[in-house]
Amino acid sequence: MKQTHIKDVFFDLDHTLWDFDKNSELTFQTIFNRNHPTIETKEFIEKYVPINQECWKLYQYDKITHEQLRYNRLKHSFDAMNYSISDEEIDSIANDYIRFLPENNHLFDGTIELLDYLKPKYNLHIITNGFADVQFKKLNNSKIGSYFQTITNSEMAGVKKPNPIIFDYAIDLAKAQKEHSIMIGDSLDADVQGALDAGLDAIYFNEGCMTVEDHIKQINHLLELKKYL
Repeated sequence: MKQTHIKDVFFDLDHTLWDFDKNSELTFQTIFNRNHPTIETKEFIEKYVPINQECWKLYQYDKITHEQLRYNRLKHSFDAMNYSISDEEIDSIANDYIRFLPENNHLFDGTIELLDYLKPKYNLHIITNGFADVQFKKLNNSKIGSYFQTITNSEMAGVKKPNPIIFDYAIDLAKAQKEHSIMIGDSLDADVQGALDAGLDAIYFNEGCMTVEDHIKQINHLLELKKYL
C-alpha cells in the first residue's frame, strides 16, 4: 500500500544499501593474502559474522567501546579458529580492515535503480551507527553519496540506534517531520523498532526472509519498496 504522506525517506547503510558482508569478506581476503596466507577466509568469515553481530549489539547499547569492538570481534574469531595471533597483529589487522573496507563497494541488487526512482519524489537521508569517516568513504566510493541530502551518524548524534535521540537528531538535521518520514533498515531492533519508538514509520529490509510479526512492514528485495513509496 502506497504511503502517500511520506516526504522524507531515511535509510540505514550497512546491510541495507551497502553489501557489508560481501565487502567485508573481500577485505579480509586481501589482508590475509598479504599477511596471514594460511588463514582460510571462508572459515574465518563463518566464525566472524555472528561474533561481529554480537559485538555490534554490545556496542549499540554502550556495553563496549569502539576500541573493544574492533579488538574483540577479531580476537574472538581467531580464538574460535584456534589460530594463534598477537595483540599487535590484531591491532594491525583492525587498522588495515578499516582502511581497505571502503575500497570494496558492492551494493545490494536494485540499489541504484531504487535510488534513481526515489530521488525525484522524496528527500533521501542516511542514519547509520557506523564510524563517520568510514561511512562517508563507503558512500562516496560506491557513488551513492549524491543521492542523500543529509547523513546522520552516531558520532554526530552522540548516541546509536535504537536510541530515539539519533532519530530526533536526523529529523532536525533534515528539517523533516516525523509524521511524514519513514526509516528503512535491516535491523528489527535498531532500525525498525528504534524508528517506531521515536515516532517514525519503518520498513524492515528482510533480505534473509526471517519470520516477523504481521504488523511489521517488510520487503525482501529493495525494489519491493516501490509498493510502498
